[in-house]
Amino acid sequence: MRGLRRDPVLMALMAVTITAFALFALFEGDQIRQSQVFWCAQVPMDAALAYGAWRLRALVPHYRRFWTAIAFAGSAFTLGDGFQAGQTLLLPAGASTSGGTVQSAFFIVGMSSNVLACLLFPHGLRSARERLVFWLDATTVLVGGGVMAWCFAVYPATAPADRVTASITAALVVVGAFAATKAALVPRPPMARVAAWPMVAAPVVQGLAAFLPGPFQLQDRFYVFMVLLMPSLLIAVGPRIQEFVVRADGPMTGTRRKPYSLLPYGMIAVTFAVFLLVLPADVSTRFWGATAGVVVITVLVALRQLLAFQDNVRLIRRLDVTLEHLTDREALLSEQASTDSLTGLANRARFSEELKLRLDAADSPAVLLIDLDDFKTVNDTMGHAAGDALLVEVAERLRATVRADDLVARLGGDEFTILLPHTSPDDARLIADDLQARLDGSTRASIGVAWARPGDEPATLLSNADIAMYEAKRRGKGMSVCFSDEMGARTAADAEIVRDLGGAVEAEEFTLVYQPIVALDDLRMTGVEALIRWNHPTRGLVSPVEFIPLAERSGHIVPIGAWALREACRQAARWRADFPGAGDLTVGVNVAGRQLRSPGFVAEVAEVLRETGLPPALLSIEVTETAVLDDEESAAALLGLRALGLRLALDDFGTAASSLGLLLTVPVTTLKLDRSFVESITTVGRQAAVATAVSQMATALDFSSVAEGIETDEQRELIRSLGYQYGQGYLFGRPLPPHEVAARWAGAFSVPSA
Repeated sequence: MRGLRRDPVLMALMAVTITAFALFALFEGDQIRQSQVFWCAQVPMDAALAYGAWRLRALVPHYRRFWTAIAFAGSAFTLGDGFQAGQTLLLPAGASTSGGTVQSAFFIVGMSSNVLACLLFPHGLRSARERLVFWLDATTVLVGGGVMAWCFAVYPATAPADRVTASITAALVVVGAFAATKAALVPRPPMARVAAWPMVAAPVVQGLAAFLPGPFQLQDRFYVFMVLLMPSLLIAVGPRIQEFVVRADGPMTGTRRKPYSLLPYGMIAVTFAVFLLVLPADVSTRFWGATAGVVVITVLVALRQLLAFQDNVRLIRRLDVTLEHLTDREALLSEQASTDSLTGLANRARFSEELKLRLDAADSPAVLLIDLDDFKTVNDTMGHAAGDALLVEVAERLRATVRADDLVARLGGDEFTILLPHTSPDDARLIADDLQARLDGSTRASIGVAWARPGDEPATLLSNADIAMYEAKRRGKGMSVCFSDEMGARTAADAEIVRDLGGAVEAEEFTLVYQPIVALDDLRMTGVEALIRWNHPTRGLVSPVEFIPLAERSGHIVPIGAWALREACRQAARWRADFPGAGDLTVGVNVAGRQLRSPGFVAEVAEVLRETGLPPALLSIEVTETAVLDDEESAAALLGLRALGLRLALDDFGTAASSLGLLLTVPVTTLKLDRSFVESITTVGRQAAVATAVSQMATALDFSSVAEGIETDEQRELIRSLGYQYGQGYLFGRPLPPHEVAARWAGAFSVPSA
């Protein structure tokens, strides 16, 4: 606020005002010249109002609509007064301080926009009691202003033209009264009082000018022009002062109201004064006595009530002093209960409470949900101390990025969230992008962005942000994604599938099909891979591509995988018993990383083998590279499985980033070349080169090698020439139900070429 006195805009406005006052005095008695000066001085003040309000529109997003309406009003005043100034200069004969039709129309439009602005900005009143108190006080003030306007402006007017002017004057008084009421009584006004009172006083001054008696009604007096010009100056300086307040102190925050307000009592006094002034001179003495009694009793009751308020305030202060040490302890306990002990950020309870308050206040908040990518790897490879240090560092960076009234919280683990009050979707996106830039270098994070819509509950908004965050992870991590209705619909559909998965095993909705694996030299079927299918009672056949990722994410993959393992081993044991040629048939079963990490998985596999009687060497557990990548629990489980005598196949080999490193840590016996390297192996040299390298690697490490996705004789011949022992694909057979596999064993023990 230090630079307010030297602000060029305020200095220019004062210069215009002083110059106009000097010219008013110079042209004393010359109404035409004074009117020309008056209208020319109005235009820069109107323009300053529009310019200042427009700047605050961008500077204070929470009150964007309020300042937009004020800027529009200033623009309307500028156009109307500018037109009137031009007309006064070009047609001086009709010069007057009363505006013409065009100026009056723009004035009415501007005043309507001002009224709309007063209605637009939020009250910030949360409880029904607070709203009732506010409207009782506001109604008292408005009734008082209405009485004053009626008695001094509307009622005396007789001519139609005078009645229009009087109505406008009355409207100004009422608007000023209402604006003063809101500015004084609501907890979060759009302007600081130092900036609001000049703007509130402006319509009051302009309205009172119509009530001034005697010489003030003579239009050629210079002090008449001064009184009429002052409201424009007061309105123009308000936004400029507010801009200085915002830049110096930050966005407006809630103010603590006094236990009572003197404003309604003041309007009661004004109403009584107006009533006494408009009484006719021939009123009887008896009426004056009764009137005086009513006034005195009202004043005494008001004074008694104010004294009671003062006593209550003093009592409250004494209680505050008595309970101060208890309050301090309670505040400490409250802070500990609402703060994350590691990072010092707000915790989940505090975040949920604040989010609910913002939604209840229709504060249009946005939420960012931040999840650190691959944080488990940091804990597993560097230790929990390093992980905690990383969380503290991330918390500091989040604090440094957000605005003063934003709330940063840690929900738990490596998950953070930021509450952005009164934030538009575009601003929320910009803040999320800024966070990504700040975090880059220390760690990567996936950020979900969601903003409140009418009727949203806290759980809904947080869930939307969570959906967007998982979408960011699905797209590759290290990015920000904004929630959309399409994501919500897809998530709802996924949730329905997850819910149905919970009872699918008990309802016997799953079946297994088996795709043959053949020896490439003689096309003899040496094994099968068990593939799961879901026959949904209403959806029909659901693709594994659709439900397996959801089963892994939800944890349903553990019981589903256990069923598939037991069923495949049981079926393989039956084929061995029914067909002597199937004695060496191996069955491959896919196992997810979550199954490997579940406690007792190795013991579960051993129990299945014991129950079904299938030799361990005929069971091949197939895992993907990503399922066991840098995972100590999975590696330990694979070692335990290998100790049972099982085969371990690394499925989809070549598609992950650390394949070579896995060969040194995972005790695999078989490499399965991913189908993506087979589909164009006869035409694309690079695919042939990769396939050759995998075959040579398997031979050097004494692994079996299987090529997936073989569909043509040409592919088979090339794959066999590269050294692969086994092949799998549509050329040798599609996935078959158990009875068709049995039919093949009953007929011939090999799979013919297509």
